[in-house]
Amino acid sequence: MRSDTIYVSNSGEGVEKALAQAEAVAVFKGLSKKDALHLRLLTEEMMGMLCALTGETDARFYIEDTDGDFRLHLVTETSMDSEKRKRLLDSSSTGKNAAAKGVMGKLRDLFERSFEPLTDNVPSYYAIGWVGSDADPFGMELPVYDEAWSLNRYRDAVRDDAEAWDELEKSIVANLADEIRIGIRGGTVEMVIYKKI
Repeated sequence: MRSDTIYVSNSGEGVEKALAQAEAVAVFKGLSKKDALHLRLLTEEMMGMLCALTGETDARFYIEDTDGDFRLHLVTETSMDSEKRKRLLDSSSTGKNAAAKGVMGKLRDLFERSFEPLTDNVPSYYAIGWVGSDADPFGMELPVYDEAWSLNRYRDAVRDDAEAWDELEKSIVANLADEIRIGIRGGTVEMVIYKKI
């Protein structure tokens, strides 16, 4: 099953429709109250990340399900380039992205940085989770990405980093999601949150 596609923007347009779509999917699939809440919370986290992006960003949101394996998709075309990002960060007193704190802040920063060419001066959380072209954790066919990042790969890599591990422990999305992938292909960036219910 694939839900309707909802067009959303970081100005907030379509966000309520995306949340309603998650609720409609939960009803259609007959999910328990707890599982329906988890689906909505993951959608809220994804929409919150989108709304925190700098610049104007439009995206498509939809949910896929196969036998209880849910995938929440957020797909956008690149709208940020390194020069625009540099101008935004130069206006910050530290010259750094202060919002890249916590797991969702780092995911938002990662998603936004995916709009730019990969450079040598990226934070470690950005580089740690990169993966080659490997299978979807639920055995579903995925688009082939030029590059992809995985929460599970990141989680494995930071087990000995107390601060990063603490952030993961406190993160709603990291505790609810079975996996998060951010993939890049050409001018398209896609985040997929996986949840087996």
